[in-house]
Amino acid sequence: MTIRVALTHSTSYRYSEAVMLSPHVVRLRPAAHCRTPVLSYSLRCQPEKHYINWQQDPQGNFQARLVMPEAASEFRVDVDLVVEMTVINPFDFFTEPEAERWPFAYPPELKRDLKPYLETAAAGPLLAAYVAAIPRAERTTVDFLVELNRQLAGVVSYLIRMEPGVQAPEETLTKASGSCRDSAWLLVQILRHLGLAARFASGYLIQLAADLKALDGPSGPESDFTDLHAWAEVFVPGAGWIGLDPTSGLLAGEGHIPLACTPEPSAAAPISGAFSGADEVTCAFSVEMSVRRIHEDPRTTRPYRDVQWQAILSMGERVDADLRARDVRLTMGGEPTFVSI
Repeated sequence: MTIRVALTHSTSYRYSEAVMLSPHVVRLRPAAHCRTPVLSYSLRCQPEKHYINWQQDPQGNFQARLVMPEAASEFRVDVDLVVEMTVINPFDFFTEPEAERWPFAYPPELKRDLKPYLETAAAGPLLAAYVAAIPRAERTTVDFLVELNRQLAGVVSYLIRMEPGVQAPEETLTKASGSCRDSAWLLVQILRHLGLAARFASGYLIQLAADLKALDGPSGPESDFTDLHAWAEVFVPGAGWIGLDPTSGLLAGEGHIPLACTPEPSAAAPISGAFSGADEVTCAFSVEMSVRRIHEDPRTTRPYRDVQWQAILSMGERVDADLRARDVRLTMGGEPTFVSI
């Protein structure tokens, strides 16, 4: 089953008068390790007169460097991409035998390569206490990471924070709340203090509304949704970089489209640059994002017409009634089972 979606992302800086723009770096192209199939991608920029050079930063992230030789009253970046939301199993990996159980140590040559992702910031009392309270008993590495991520999601409440920058881990723990980037950076530091290489991931998050409401648990968003998002990635030998989203407490899946993964959050900013002009120049900033479905393969719930879906439900009810009439009693297990709902 495949749902193909088109994402549009527009960022605009409008100035009260023409200004000179310094070279800008745009980090809005899916990273090479993105597992979600990207079928098409385009980036358009204003002012019309500009020079663009595609580069890769030291971590291998794609970035566009823009040079604007003339004064302009607007700087605008438009991104369009089409992706296939094919379901990804986030546990589809193997680990090296020596890393199957935590705690484990990286081999010396690998640890040298991972050095930037092992550097820790000074831990305040709350972060130190949080790390110290994590059980060190040997357990499966995957189980340990899943539980660590899930637990942090329960400790830090998510909020939309418009202020620039990323909170220090101590501040996030003090407030017990933060934006996605705050939780991601906190998880990165927790992992590093535990001796695990971790990096900050910035990207798009696409969430599609479920066809039917869940019978148990949350149903997810009411409508299709996309936004810029942040999460953490941890390196496990054999598995490579594993995405952990502390906002949801889940592993990264097909809806996570990484754009830049870096040792520090500041190096993953979607757009960076500056302008120069008169002291009284003001700037109006705006962002518009949307996602729409452009193709859907037939599946159990859609895109059948209402009359077709009602026929499926009616058949299920008839089978249920027939099972009851014949006194067929179903149990959990390996036996053939049928539950129409």
